[in-house]
This record gives sequence, structure tokens and C-alpha cells, in this order.
Amino acid sequence: MPFVAVAVAALAVGFEALVQWKWGAMGIVAFVALTIGVKSKNVAIGGIGAVILVMLLAQ
Repeated sequence: MPFVAVAVAALAVGFEALVQWKWGAMGIVAFVALTIGVKSKNVAIGGIGAVILVMLLAQ
């Protein structure tokens, strides 16, 4: 079980670094807002994060 937790944490850190490299600080803000919105079941925050990510991807 600890190995799985370490692997998931490493994957999350790697994904965060990829987002930071590709889309900068605004990508991290959007990813965090989307994650918080999904985990707390808050549609407004999740929607804001999703819209920001879509706008960054559409550039």
C-alpha cells in the first residue's frame, strides 16, 4: 500500500510539473481550481478551472 501512495504522489508531482512547463502559472491555478471543485463537488469552482484550462488549450 505505501508503494501505491508514493507512486500516485510521484505521478501527481510529474503532472503538475508538466502543466507548469506547458501552460505556466495560470495552468497550475486552473488545475488546482478544477481539482478543488471536483473534490468538494462545487460546480462553480470546477467550472471556472475547466474554462481556464480550455482557454489555455485553445491558444
